Amino acid sequence: MTEMLAVATITVLAVIAPGADFAMIVRNSYLHGRRTGLLGALGVAAGVLVHVTYTMLGVGLLIASSAFLFTVVKLAGAAYLVFVGVRTFRARAEVRVDLDAGSGLTPSAALRAGFLTNVLNPKTTLFVVSTFAQVVGPDTPVHQQAGYGLFMSLAHLLWFAVVAVFFSQDRMRTLMLRAQKVLNKVIGSVLAGLGVSLAFAPSH
Repeated sequence: MTEMLAVATITVLAVIAPGADFAMIVRNSYLHGRRTGLLGALGVAAGVLVHVTYTMLGVGLLIASSAFLFTVVKLAGAAYLVFVGVRTFRARAEVRVDLDAGSGLTPSAALRAGFLTNVLNPKTTLFVVSTFAQVVGPDTPVHQQAGYGLFMSLAHLLWFAVVAVFFSQDRMRTLMLRAQKVLNKVIGSVLAGLGVSLAFAPSH
């Protein structure tokens, strides 16, 4: 499996798995309209770039300082993917979304809500770190790593923009939430399989 394919597969599956970002975008789109949801999606994408920046710096330092420590992080990242996969597969309940009525959000508040929800989410930290630990090696150029990070951010932006558009229409809410039940099984199986395969893949 090439680096690019691994990044694309893990990112897409991780993005569409329901979590805090999903719940926030659903709630704000459903209550406050499409523009609020789209601004939240933009905020989420910006938050991902923060995680990518410090991860690139940290993984680079690990590679330069200790091959053993980098291997430990790589295996821990693979184990995390398996854990998330199994947990996602076994999830029975739909993601919980608080739909209590609230006041409208200003554009800056909507953007900030998306940014803070993502940047303060430890699950996103683990996702970005584990993905980079699997695919980045001593021979991976910095511009290529930056490309991976931009792809992660763009994937979040596009997916949550779709979610915002769907959930700004009342009739789509139930349909989207029901679809998550099926996605849980598929996403969980593939993520767990990727974690196992990457753990045993040859090091760079």
